[in-house]
Amino acid sequence: MAKPILLYTSLCFLVLFINGCLAHRQWQQQQEFNQCQLDSLDALEPNNRIEAEAGVIESWDPNDEQFRCVGVAVVRRTIEPNGLLLPQYTNAPQLMYIQRGYGIFGAVFPGCPNTYQESQEQQQGQDRRSQDRDQHQKIRNFRQGDIIAFPAGVTHWLYNDGESEVVALSLLDINNQANQLDQNPRHFYLAGNPEDEFQQQGRSPRGSRRHQQEQGQGRREGGRHGQQQGQGNNLFSGFRAKDLAEVFNVNEDTIRNLQGLQEHRSNIVRVKGRLQVARPPRSREERERLERQEREQEREDEREQRESRRGGHGRGREESEQEREEGEREQERERRESLRVGRGCGGYNGIEETLCTLRLRENIHDPSRADIYNPQAGRISTLNSHNLPVLRWLQLSAEFGMLKKDAIYAPHWNRNAHSVIYVLRGRAQVQVVDDFGQTVFDDELQQEQILTVPQNFAVVKRASSEGFEWVAFKTNDRAQISPLAGRTSVLRAIPADVLANAFQLRQEDVSELKVNMERQGNTLLRPSRSSSQRRAIA
Repeated sequence: MAKPILLYTSLCFLVLFINGCLAHRQWQQQQEFNQCQLDSLDALEPNNRIEAEAGVIESWDPNDEQFRCVGVAVVRRTIEPNGLLLPQYTNAPQLMYIQRGYGIFGAVFPGCPNTYQESQEQQQGQDRRSQDRDQHQKIRNFRQGDIIAFPAGVTHWLYNDGESEVVALSLLDINNQANQLDQNPRHFYLAGNPEDEFQQQGRSPRGSRRHQQEQGQGRREGGRHGQQQGQGNNLFSGFRAKDLAEVFNVNEDTIRNLQGLQEHRSNIVRVKGRLQVARPPRSREERERLERQEREQEREDEREQRESRRGGHGRGREESEQEREEGEREQERERRESLRVGRGCGGYNGIEETLCTLRLRENIHDPSRADIYNPQAGRISTLNSHNLPVLRWLQLSAEFGMLKKDAIYAPHWNRNAHSVIYVLRGRAQVQVVDDFGQTVFDDELQQEQILTVPQNFAVVKRASSEGFEWVAFKTNDRAQISPLAGRTSVLRAIPADVLANAFQLRQEDVSELKVNMERQGNTLLRPSRSSSQRRAIA
C-alpha cells in the first residue's frame, strides 16, 4: 500500500514541477511580449558619445523600450584616416553598414587556415627575430554601401586606409538565439583600454571611478598572487601575467602590453605609419574610383533629381553602370579567391568549403540590383540569405531605400520581422499604425535618426522636397512585406465582392480601386500633380 501512495505522491510533485516550469516559461515569454506594448514610437538619436584616440563612438540607449521591443542595440563608429578599430567580438550577431568611406577588415574563424602570407620584400623591411613570414586569415576590402555580417563570438577588426572618415553603423541582434547571456549588448575587446560603448545602467562603465574602485579592490585581493588584473579593460587584463607568460612563452613585459597596462589606448587607435598586412592590392583605378565616389556623394541626390526631371539619367547612369561593373569584378575576384583557398587547404574536411570561405559582405547601394524600381519615385534593394548566404546563420537581413522628391512608399507591414530604420539623407513624413488602428508615430524622420517598427505594424513614408534615403535592418534572414497598395497588394488579391461588403462600397467603386492599383504598378508611387497642389493648398 505504501508503494502506490509513494508513486502517487511522486507523480503529484512531478506534475507540480512541470506546471511550475511551464508557468515560469510562460511568464518569461509574457515579459518579453510585454516589451512591445507601445502606445507611441519616437525618432531616436544617439545619447552616448565616446571620444577615442582616432575616432568617435556614438550609441543609442539599448534600454529604451523601443529597442527592448525589437531586441537590438545600435552603435555608430566614425574612424579617422589611418584609424584602427581594435579586435573584438560580440555576444550577438552583428550587421554593419558602411555609411561612408572605405578600408579593410578581418574576421577570424577558429579552425580556418591562415591563407594570407607576407611577402619576402615586406619581411626584409622589418626587424624580425624569426625568419618565419607572418601568416594570417583572409583580409577583405569594404567600401561605402557595404553590409558586413559578423556572427556572434567571431573576432573582427576594421582599418581606415582611405583619405576621409569611415562611418560604420552596427546593429546587434540581442534577442538572437546565438546570444545566451542576457539582454545587454557586450563587446569583448582583445586589446587596448576600451570604454563601454553603451554605458548601460546597472553595469559599471569602463573607465568610471566606480569601475576603477571595483577593479582596484580585485587587484588588492589578488595581490598575493603577484599580478595586476583588470586595468586594461580587455580580455587579457583579467588574467595573471605570470600564467599568460607561461602560456605564450614570452616575458611579462610583452604580456603587460597585451593587457593594456602601459598606456591608455581606447576603442579606436591611430596606426603609426601605415598598417602593414598581407592583402590583395587595390588597383589605381579602384582607389581613384573610391576617392571620386567620396567627393561626389553629397551631390548625388541633386544630380539624380535634376536628370530625372530632364527625362533621362545621362552621365549619372554611365557612372552607376561603371561602378556596378567594377563592383561585380571585385566580388567575382573574391569568389574565385574563395574557391582557390578551398582547394588549397590540404584536402576537404567540410570546414573550408562552408565556414572558411564565407562571403561576409555585399554592397546594397548598386542601383542595378534594385528589387523595386520606379524611375519617377525611387528604388528599394533588399539583402537577405538568398544573395548573402551567411545571413541564414545570423537570421538577419537589410534593406536600402531611396525616395525622390514627394514620392511615397505605400503602406505595408513586415510579416515576419521587426524593422530598424536609420535615415541616411533627407527627410520624410512617416506614419506607423498598430493593431488597434492607432497611429503610434506621425512625425518627420530626419537624417541620422532611428525609428523602430515592430513586426506587423503598418508604415507609410512620404519623402520631403529633399528626397529620402534610408537603410533598414530586419530581424529575419528572409524578411517579407505585405503592401496595402500596388499591383501585388493585399486589397487587389481579395475578391471584389468581399471588398464591396467589407467596406460598404459599390461594385463600380471596387472595380475602379482595383484598376487604379494595377495602373500604379509597384509600391513606390510618384504623387500626381493634383495631389501635390492639394498638399500645397493645405
